[in-house]
Parts: sequence; C-alpha cells; structure tokens
Amino acid sequence: MVPKRRNKLLIIVGLVSGVAIIVSLVLYALSQNINLFFSPSDMAQGKAPIEQRIRAGGMVREGSLTRAGDSLKVSFLITDFVEDVSVTYEGILPDLFREGQGIVAQGKLNNQGVFVADEVLAKHDEN
Repeated sequence: MVPKRRNKLLIIVGLVSGVAIIVSLVLYALSQNINLFFSPSDMAQGKAPIEQRIRAGGMVREGSLTRAGDSLKVSFLITDFVEDVSVTYEGILPDLFREGQGIVAQGKLNNQGVFVADEVLAKHDEN
C-alpha cells in the first residue's frame, strides 16, 4: 500500500475508533444516571425492575402512614387509585408530606414488592 494512503487510512480508523469510544462512554454514563418512573400499578403488575434504582410516584393513601416510635423510619402506601404499593423510608420527610398528597420517591423495589425509598419528594398543588 502506498505510504500516503496508509497514513490516511490510519488517521481515519483512529478518528472513528475515538468517536466510538467517546459515544460508548457517554451512553454508559447516561444509563447509570437514568431513573425510570413507575406508577403503583406498574410495580404491582411486575413491570418495574427488582433491586434497581427507580422512581415511584402516587398519592399517599389516607390512614396508611405509620411511624416507628424510636427512629425516623416510616411506612405508608402509595396509590394510583388502581393499585397500592407499600413504601418504607428512613429519614426526615418533607414539610409538605401528608396523607392524600402526591409524592415521588426514589429507591428500589425489593423481592417482597415493598418500595424501599432513599429519597421522598412531596408534590404540591398550584392552588
């Protein structure tokens, strides 16, 4: 092969390889930071992945909030008015959190179908 052509070919192969590596790294980084959103119906029907970080949203079921007396551990049900899912959380709840209010929680769904949240965000009405 002519040296000039070989040099051009090596440059092109190098550039294509570099772009492929960069695209692969960007896609990998994005896949690690994507938290998919699931409703209580999705989780109850088995559509949500087990032991993978996801977001869950719904309304806090009236009368479902229970607090442990000696810790910050709370449990409650979230609903989309079709299915309910049990949520456990250990930490300080947001000021706007209350029964009958919408929430979004981040965490993992365990094998027992309980959503173990590590972050709870309260949604509020515009009114």
